[in-house]
Amino acid sequence: MRVRRVRREEIARAVRAPWADPSRRPYVEGENACVPVREGYACDGELPERQPYRGRPFQMIGDTAVVRGRRPTEDEVAAILAWRRPACVLYLAAIEGVRRLPAVEALYGEQHQVLHRENGIRYRLNPAEVMYAAGNLEERARMGRSVREGERVADMFAGIGYFALPMAAAGAAVHAMEINPVSFGYLTGNVTENGLSEQVRAECGDCRTLLAGTYDRIVMGHFDALSFLPDALAHARAGTALHLHALGDVSGAVRASVETAGFEVGIVTRKVKKYGPHIWHIVHDLVLS
Repeated sequence: MRVRRVRREEIARAVRAPWADPSRRPYVEGENACVPVREGYACDGELPERQPYRGRPFQMIGDTAVVRGRRPTEDEVAAILAWRRPACVLYLAAIEGVRRLPAVEALYGEQHQVLHRENGIRYRLNPAEVMYAAGNLEERARMGRSVREGERVADMFAGIGYFALPMAAAGAAVHAMEINPVSFGYLTGNVTENGLSEQVRAECGDCRTLLAGTYDRIVMGHFDALSFLPDALAHARAGTALHLHALGDVSGAVRASVETAGFEVGIVTRKVKKYGPHIWHIVHDLVLS
């Protein structure tokens, strides 16, 4: 691969240059970077073509690589380090309890706060302290596309702002509730980080007691959301949209709860990602009438 060498801080300008090959990613090492060069332009040197990564699946959150499932071997960690050169490799064994606390082990480097950029939103978090499901990327983007400007939205399990921030950036007025004080600290910081203080009202505590008034949309991004549905319905009206997350399809139980509350409902289910053998993370989109 033909490349030109530039300083790390010059990458953004270099990749827009006429000589840069947009079909290939720059290779970064320390304070320097090698930017691929189009045919017909001069280069500083050549690098061997990188082989496709075929190792253990992992997710990058900021500069930290997170591995799930069985504990990775030393060779699997070494392959991740060689491929992406993360500052830290975390093994995520489980997400525990209603506060969604990660059970993690640092296999390389030191766990630390990171800056993760996604769909124009900046999230600051420590992946060893709070949950961040990188596999929910499209769902977070969809929430931003779904809202209308001026909608009053309740985010009952806001976390660090996974859904609240994209919706607020799209013009919704978001009431973001989070029971975990650590996650809540990141939530308020991320609201400020993204300049959304006028769009988001954040409260720390049990969402069942914090819900207030009637909402145009209610986001229930927790796998135990079904048990909270009666509380959400007490703050809904005909026309309210709800997005209820669950492990597996719970449409029947959702319909029964909604009808008990005196509404009719249209339900559309969406598979977000595989959670385990024969188990899917599913979002139930509800519209009340």
